Amino acid sequence: MDLTRRPRRLRRDGVRGLVSETDVSANDLIAPVFVDATTDERVEIDSMPGHERVPVEQAVERVEEVLETGVEAVMLFGIPESKDERGARAWAEDGVVQRATRAVTAETDAYVVTDVCLCEYTEHGHCGVVEHDAEEDPELTVKNDETLDLLARTAVSHAEAGADMVAPSAMTDGQVGAIREALDAAGYENLPIMAYAAKFESAFYGPFRDAADGAPTFGDRRHYQMDPANRREAMREVELDVEEGADVLMVKPALPYLDVVSDVRENFDHPVAAYNVSGEYAMLHAAAEKGWLDLEEVAFESLLSIKRAGADLILTYFAEDVAEKL
Repeated sequence: MDLTRRPRRLRRDGVRGLVSETDVSANDLIAPVFVDATTDERVEIDSMPGHERVPVEQAVERVEEVLETGVEAVMLFGIPESKDERGARAWAEDGVVQRATRAVTAETDAYVVTDVCLCEYTEHGHCGVVEHDAEEDPELTVKNDETLDLLARTAVSHAEAGADMVAPSAMTDGQVGAIREALDAAGYENLPIMAYAAKFESAFYGPFRDAADGAPTFGDRRHYQMDPANRREAMREVELDVEEGADVLMVKPALPYLDVVSDVRENFDHPVAAYNVSGEYAMLHAAAEKGWLDLEEVAFESLLSIKRAGADLILTYFAEDVAEKL
């Protein structure tokens, strides 16, 4: 037996950190923040322990709490005061995200990313204009091209409010190109787009839909979000977003799709983001509450695995807790 090669030599304290191949820092993390126009006090999100919806008036205070941990970037999600069929509050000048963005960018040094989608703003909870007659057509039809204009209007309204980056998440064909064209026409040619380039129709989104009040009232999203079985298709989706002008490429969810994160890293030279989604967060909390896992350790290991797979940025509900430990 040849024992001249002993990898354990480099696993001892002192040298272990010197040869570590991957690390996670607070600068890698983006913290989601939920701003709620329907409340005047913080509301706990039961399925996401440690997270709350905050009123618009407390958005700055909430972001300052994030900044104190060392995390420098936030993504704002909004719960509007009213909804309609087309989601008009998504692009309203006095909309919840627009108001929060103006306040946060004026009063903090946070880098503000805004979610560009319609599901929180539509009565039906889908990510676009819906054409649906349950009696004549049992399958849901989201009108792709009509939705593009609404997403573009929403992105421009966020830019006007002071957003540093916009992140379209509707998985509408052509959304990056439509938003890029609209931003450029409005004078925001330097505003970057983080595209949810490979967003899968996942069972891991449940707690988020509670948090953002964005669950569909009928049907599901399998006709516009990606099939979890498809890996090659993800590369086609990402390539289209690159061609349309995406600056950062997002894979969502993260942990069940680390192969896709790795593929994106290997095939494209853009910054790669991964969304460590609400279900991934909630299941670790649930196991920790049972005493089955050490929450701090599994949270960090999860984020480390996402970085190791190739992500440059991680959007995660663990951002503050992990950053404080770092």
